[in-house]
Amino acid sequence: MSTFIQQLPALLGVVIGALGSYLVVMRGEQVRFRREQAARWEERRLTVYADWARSLKQSVTLAYRVASHFGNDPHPHPLSPDEAAPLQAEATVARDPSGEALLLLGSPEVVEKARAWVVVVLEMEEFLRAGRRDPGAWQVLLDRQRAGREGYYSAVREDLALPPGHSARWQTPVAPGGQR
Repeated sequence: MSTFIQQLPALLGVVIGALGSYLVVMRGEQVRFRREQAARWEERRLTVYADWARSLKQSVTLAYRVASHFGNDPHPHPLSPDEAAPLQAEATVARDPSGEALLLLGSPEVVEKARAWVVVVLEMEEFLRAGRRDPGAWQVLLDRQRAGREGYYSAVREDLALPPGHSARWQTPVAPGGQR
């Protein structure tokens, strides 16, 4: 028995060392799992944010084209309201699933900025449904829509800890006749 007692400190040292190693490895695995899980959710949020912006931008582009038909916008490819109606309906339907995903995964700040942006787009669509021919009023809506888009992208960048991006306000060359 005295041999066992003499080896007991070494045996306790091995058990304590094994337990310590186990705890360190488990803690490291937990940290790695949480980091990987956060990265997966961040990727999903980025996808949702981009899908929302893409779907809303389809509506905006259609609005530019219809506004061009009424003489409110210099878009080079005018589209009559009758031709645009099915495309607008399709864009609106496509926007719904990405909007739901945005509500589910988006931060409150991003969702609020998305709401502000879409409200202006809805106002643009209403302006066009009324058949208004007022380039000045249209320009005010365009400026608000661009500010809404810029606010949305800024909120997304902040939420995902991305560096500041481009404002997307660049000047296009003026074509002959003063049209852009």
